[in-house]
Parts: sequence; structure tokens; C-alpha cells
Amino acid sequence: MAKIEIDNLFNKVLVVTDLSKTLLQHFHDHRVDWMQSCGGKGRCTTCKVIIRSGSRHFSQLTEAEQKYIDQRALARGERLSCQVRIGGDVVISAPSVYKLPHVKYSDDQSD
Repeated sequence: MAKIEIDNLFNKVLVVTDLSKTLLQHFHDHRVDWMQSCGGKGRCTTCKVIIRSGSRHFSQLTEAEQKYIDQRALARGERLSCQVRIGGDVVISAPSVYKLPHVKYSDDQSD
């Protein structure tokens, strides 16, 4: 069992038990809307997450993630939610550039 805390969604906590699933699959299971354009296939970077804590609990980089790091489309402390799995408690946030317009984020500057 692990907890995924999404700090800029008002510290929403997802309790997950199947650690073989990706973060994106956990978002879907818990009905959390998360940007993703390629259907979770690692062909874009729209589903990225920013790691706030618990980086040691994230799986190894995938080939797709390494490609985007090499292209500078994925920065240190960012991972693709469709590629990464967790093995313990983590805190993440949605990057500003990929926030969904219909979702209220706790770090938004406007109401």
C-alpha cells in the first residue's frame, strides 16, 4: 500500500494497493482528471508530474522518459505519470503548463 498526495489539488490523497500500476492508472482509478494526450503510451510529455517528495519510491527511468530528458522536455524532478510506478508514499503536483482548465488547483492565483 502507498499514498499519492497531490499537493496542488488541495493535498488530495490517493491510497493505492496495486503497485504494479502507473501513476496515470491510479489517477484514472480514483477519478482524478490528469492531462494526457497520447493515451498513456509515453509518446508525449503532457502527463508529467513534479516530484515534491518521495523520489526514492519512484521506479527507474524508462526509455521514453530518458528520451525526453535528453531532449530537455523532461526536467530533473519530473516524471511521466504514464510510465512511472511507485513503491511507497509520494507527494507530487501538476505542472502549471498542463493544468486542466476545468479543474480547480490550490496553487492557482486567480479564482
